[in-house]
Amino acid sequence: MATYRGYIGTYTKADSKGIYTFELDTDKKALSTPKLAAKLGSPTYLNIAKDNSMLYAVINDGDQGGVAAYRVDGNTGDLHFVNKQTADGPSPCHVSVDSANQYVLSANYHSGTIASYSLDGDGSLDAPSSEVQHKGSGPHERQEKAHAHYSGFTPDENYAVAVDLGIDRVITYQLKEGKLEEVKSLAVAPGSGPRHIEFHPKEKYAYVLTELSNEVIVLEYNPGLGEFREVQVISALPDGFDGQSQGGAIHVTRDGKFVYASNRGHDSIAVFAVNEYSGELSLIEHVSTEGEWPRDFAFDPAEGFLIASNQETGTLTLYERNESTGTLTLLQSNIPAPEAVCVKFLHR
Repeated sequence: MATYRGYIGTYTKADSKGIYTFELDTDKKALSTPKLAAKLGSPTYLNIAKDNSMLYAVINDGDQGGVAAYRVDGNTGDLHFVNKQTADGPSPCHVSVDSANQYVLSANYHSGTIASYSLDGDGSLDAPSSEVQHKGSGPHERQEKAHAHYSGFTPDENYAVAVDLGIDRVITYQLKEGKLEEVKSLAVAPGSGPRHIEFHPKEKYAYVLTELSNEVIVLEYNPGLGEFREVQVISALPDGFDGQSQGGAIHVTRDGKFVYASNRGHDSIAVFAVNEYSGELSLIEHVSTEGEWPRDFAFDPAEGFLIASNQETGTLTLYERNESTGTLTLLQSNIPAPEAVCVKFLHR
């Protein structure tokens, strides 16, 4: 058995002070009470370098927003500030880092922009190398303009991918010497509001969670061309549910057999099985998150457990995951985590 360290990104509008850290004891099957690891404004999304040396967080700093870099103390969990890159305006909503620790990408919901940053040898952030402004709108009242919600890398890291809720598009870029150049753009159903994308670890498939229609879009990915083709659309909500709900987060297991999605409003985790031949999904179950507005969730590094973060109730919920069936069993709930948004573990 092992102990794994995790981090929580939060809003700091009420009780939260910044980024929190906790431990998962897989022997006791329990989470420790989170403690403050770094004080900063609304680090709502985090990502951790593959070698666990650095953590990158979105940051709100007064009238400015941007990305901050922290060095990770693997023993204590403390985070040591390295530097930040901020500019006038609201903060981004998503940040990612490539496996070689060369580039960071951010997505800004408010401005509808994607930015790239080069990293120095010590993990510090250079000023943005490029920024791309998305343009357009959609039929939903929240789609009055572009709202970039995700920016990350394809599995081979030959391309960067952006997901834009405001214009219903998944856009592929090449990153040439730090500069983003558009390659392909896929339009999904108008008004669906795509939010996040996750790639299948073994096959040429990707899964997009929509916020506004609360669905999962299954895509076939062509790594040679950097383009996507729609394969399936499936609801992440139960049949007959007519309440208000929005898609939150989506994650795929390392073995590629299961996809999980969080529903904010229905307050659940939807569990799907993956068809190994087509990549299509079939629903297995819905599990209550024991709290309100599950903005995100994460598997532990061995994927035997799942931790959900409930933003409105300020709690974490721990489940044990059956690796054969994909089903979740509740272990622990109401673990205090103020204004919790994002959960990330150090890599194994």
